[in-house]
Amino acid sequence: MEYHELNPLIRGRELELLSKEDFDRMIQTKSLDALGEMLKTTIYHPYIYEGFERDFEENLLAESGKLFTWLKESAPEPEVVWVYTMRYTFHNLKVLTKAEMTGKNLDHLYRNDGFYSCEALKQAIHTQASTELPSQLMDSIREVHEYCEESSVLQGIDVIYDRYFLTEQRRLGEKLGYPELLEEIIAFIDLTNITTMARGILQQRSSGFMTAVLSSSGSIPKETFLSFVKSELDTYLNFLQTTDYRQLIEPAIHEGELDFVRLEQIKDDYLSSLYEAAQTQAFGPLPLLAFLNAKEIESKNLRLLVIGKKNHFDNETIRERVRQVYDA
Repeated sequence: MEYHELNPLIRGRELELLSKEDFDRMIQTKSLDALGEMLKTTIYHPYIYEGFERDFEENLLAESGKLFTWLKESAPEPEVVWVYTMRYTFHNLKVLTKAEMTGKNLDHLYRNDGFYSCEALKQAIHTQASTELPSQLMDSIREVHEYCEESSVLQGIDVIYDRYFLTEQRRLGEKLGYPELLEEIIAFIDLTNITTMARGILQQRSSGFMTAVLSSSGSIPKETFLSFVKSELDTYLNFLQTTDYRQLIEPAIHEGELDFVRLEQIKDDYLSSLYEAAQTQAFGPLPLLAFLNAKEIESKNLRLLVIGKKNHFDNETIRERVRQVYDA
């Protein structure tokens, strides 16, 4: 019932979403200019002008930043919003930690997550102390700081922050106690681990490295993944055929090879499908989460379209990569 005031506002914002038919028509446009003319009839019209493609990514990020800030201020449980925007919090930590290490200014890579400003994160990274950041973030910052004192390999920064990100996702999902949200989080972690393990096999990564990068927070035990460290990819793919995800990932497997681009698309579409019940729910956080997910998918599809039209990709190539659109 806490969401009875927010959800009608979400329903109103859903009417601004681009439909499947809108994207079908955009895919059929013959040029970038024609795509721009179509976008002028949508909420993205302020961002369409001559040469709009040069600034489109920056404008999309600004748009999402405003949305995150509004939802954080409007949601009865801001942590529900952070479950979704946390990926950008940890992106910012990675970027700003590397800036601290190298002495470079990487502020332009900061992305507004609706919660923590660039200056607050930079201060926390520099001093390992903060009254604004939660303890979980500070734990990750301190562990990365200890790592950086012993190593200059930047990849280790990503590994540590990624591990904390997935752990925090599961912790927060269990704390909030919404079954649909927890189901999405666990599926996200499982599919991330599935992809990570496949890449590790192809790159012949060591057991120690894979232990560091795989998450223990999914439904498939970490030890199960680690048992394939020295295996061939086809052996690992045969194992995946025995999991609950076998039918889901089957379209990404061809003649013993894994199509990582297709798998990422499948992952996005599957996670979106978990929010379908939001169309019939009037209460609770599911409509909010479904809308956040729909906006993220919309942004991905728009980026794909602009890049595709700019580089003269054929329509079928673009269509194959477009994510499933949520129709309100």
